[in-house]
Amino acid sequence: MSKTSGSYSTSDLSRKSGDIIAEALRHPVTITQRNKPRLVLLNIEDYERLMKQSDRRTVGTIEAMPDELFAEFENAVEAYAAEDEAGRS
Repeated sequence: MSKTSGSYSTSDLSRKSGDIIAEALRHPVTITQRNKPRLVLLNIEDYERLMKQSDRRTVGTIEAMPDELFAEFENAVEAYAAEDEAGRS
């Protein structure tokens, strides 16, 4: 059936889908293919929680950085470069 609790092969998935789905409603289940993890089945509440958490993360760019923060960043880079140059002399 399963190699370890919560981990099933793709063959298991086709033969025991009802049992696997029931388990996935309780906790995430890993589906393996050729002994490598390939998929995770999880209940909708866990999925929605993960999606909400990912929405909170944002990717920043220098163009979107506030001027004050950019100035701090620029000063830090210049200070690092000066220290590096002094260390090479």
